[in-house]
Amino acid sequence: MEDQQAREEQQVEESGEDRLAALAAERDEAVDRWKRTAADFDNFRKRALRERQELITLANERLVQDLLPILDDLERALEAAVQHQEAQLEEGVRLTHRALAALLEQNGVKEIDTSARFDPHVHEALLTQPSEAEEGSVIDVVQKGYTLGDRVVRPARVVVAAAPPESDG
Repeated sequence: MEDQQAREEQQVEESGEDRLAALAAERDEAVDRWKRTAADFDNFRKRALRERQELITLANERLVQDLLPILDDLERALEAAVQHQEAQLEEGVRLTHRALAALLEQNGVKEIDTSARFDPHVHEALLTQPSEAEEGSVIDVVQKGYTLGDRVVRPARVVVAAAPPESDG
């Protein structure tokens, strides 16, 4: 009987060791999967950053290619100025301005409307001035503002109408 009891204890002990070995193997496999997932995520993050940088570079390259003809136009206008051809200089600057404005418009840049009431989301009030115009309306534009898509690139700097001064009657 003692033999049988000893064999049963040995079987239980071996069974426990097998179970422990199986759990250790399962743990090692889970740790290995976790490490691989962490490495995959790190590689993904690095690849996404590299792709984003490449996209930015590509976008900048396109913008530069579009701006180079305008730079050439400015150089021609400056050469005309050296030769004292004011009429050609003025026309050259006008053409360059139109070309640059058209390029910006093609790329989604729009001038902020300043003909309406003051809007703090797109206007920057530099000062208020008493005026006969409706209070809160834009009466002068100090610097034009622009949007790119839905984002304000630069707010329009404006003078806003205040209530006219009360006259002593």
